[in-house]
Amino acid sequence: MQLFLYLLVYPLLWVISILPFRLLYLFSDFVYVLIYYVVGYRKKTVRENLRLALPHLSDKERLAIERKSFRHMCDMFLEMIKTMTISEQEMIRRFNFTNLEVYQDLEKKNKSISLMCAHYASYEWVISMNNRVNYEGYAIYKRIANKYFDKLVRDIRSKFKAHLITTKETIPMIRENAKNGKLSLYGFASDQSPKISSVFHWQKFMGIEVPVHTGAEMLSKKYGMNVLFLRVKKVKRGYYQASFENVYENVANIPDYEITDAFLKMVEQQIHEAPEFYLWTHKRWKHRR
Repeated sequence: MQLFLYLLVYPLLWVISILPFRLLYLFSDFVYVLIYYVVGYRKKTVRENLRLALPHLSDKERLAIERKSFRHMCDMFLEMIKTMTISEQEMIRRFNFTNLEVYQDLEKKNKSISLMCAHYASYEWVISMNNRVNYEGYAIYKRIANKYFDKLVRDIRSKFKAHLITTKETIPMIRENAKNGKLSLYGFASDQSPKISSVFHWQKFMGIEVPVHTGAEMLSKKYGMNVLFLRVKKVKRGYYQASFENVYENVANIPDYEITDAFLKMVEQQIHEAPEFYLWTHKRWKHRR
């Protein structure tokens, strides 16, 4: 059944991927109407998240953000499909790193790097940086249930020299690379809700005390990695700018959870600047005090 579904859907994905961007976004407009007005995908979750995170706004203002966020989500999903056939030159033109030298300076210090980012703007196209750095890059992701689609996603990422590793593979991979003296780049999207059974730290996020992921901080400390934050900004439809911010170097002596808390504040700042580009469909505040 998995293979049948893959063979059925893959041709459609490929056709979408070769659409010129103008047609791609026309199709995205259609998908938005379908997802938002017909299906109503996670609309209640988005509405509740916005109410919790942005209580100072009026219902009308939150509704406008809600609609814009669904439009952006549809764009981003189709941009992810577009990655199947997009050229490296086109990707560089559309996803620009404004201060790559900040990252490159850290490589010269001969330590692995932990790159923390959020589910904001185009977190999918961050993989394009792997063609512009020396370290081998690893992105932590959740495995797709259909093994054929999972392989497709891995193949797409490998096109930009990115290696996908699951959460279960992360610690063994980092440990093995450290043992072999292999300097690497590890990407952590740490702004979503962890399993309540594995919570070590609670902190306020958008004014609400919630459990938070601490894996990026703990692994960075254990293996002596320098920590960067990647701030992504949507310039206009289909165009993004990303900038690096040096969070911490020599992390071993940093008080516990200080790195995680600093990361959350940076994510909050992004959200307040343009909340419509955050992924509100996740149940980020399902556990709260």
